[in-house]
Amino acid sequence: MTDGDFPTIIMVIKAEKPPFALVYATQVKDHLRAIETKYHALIRSEVEVQLLFEPNVETRNRKPLKRPVAPDAEWEFRLGPHNRFRVFYQVDAESRQVRVLAIGVKDRDSLLIGGEEVR
Repeated sequence: MTDGDFPTIIMVIKAEKPPFALVYATQVKDHLRAIETKYHALIRSEVEVQLLFEPNVETRNRKPLKRPVAPDAEWEFRLGPHNRFRVFYQVDAESRQVRVLAIGVKDRDSLLIGGEEVR
């Protein structure tokens, strides 16, 4: 190298996709009222962790629904102690939105959403 030569530095920046927006259906507030308050922070944080970046990627606790439980819900994920809680949602990949439609509690063979059993 001579005095006029400078090394070429090439920077590569990996552009990650922006997170999905989380939109909660109005009735989700009622669903949460039926769940003990001590679990609300856990549910809120897990919703963000699970649904902000890859909500439509199947995992052990996140799966597409075989039959609809909540109207328009396409996906479900399980969380909490013994996977006791269920979050039902739909994904709009084009607008990068996740719409949380229902949050329920699984108790053995029963699913309770807003304190009411759902079949």
